[in-house]
This record gives sequence, C-alpha cells and structure tokens, in this order.
Amino acid sequence: MSQHRSLKTSGSVGTKRSVLKRGERIKLLKSRGQWKEGRLPTNLPKTKPE
Repeated sequence: MSQHRSLKTSGSVGTKRSVLKRGERIKLLKSRGQWKEGRLPTNLPKTKPE
C-alpha cells in the first residue's frame, strides 16, 4: 500500500523545530538563569528556540 502524498516527508531532515521538548526547555531556562532548583518541571513558561 502506498503512502498518501500529504504524509510523505519532503527532505525535512535536520530542519529546526519550532517546539522544544521539556528537557530542552529546562536546559534553555537554566542557561538564561530563569530556572530555580527544586522547581517542578510542570507549567513551564513558553520559550523560543535559539
């Protein structure tokens, strides 16, 4: 069975994602100095990837 053309990737390997995973967001907040130790990793502020 063939794959529908809207589901195929068009060579987007290595493109920059606009959404960060939780661990990546925490690492970014730590580097910016906005992360406090002992804080829960829920309800994180929105961040833009650099």
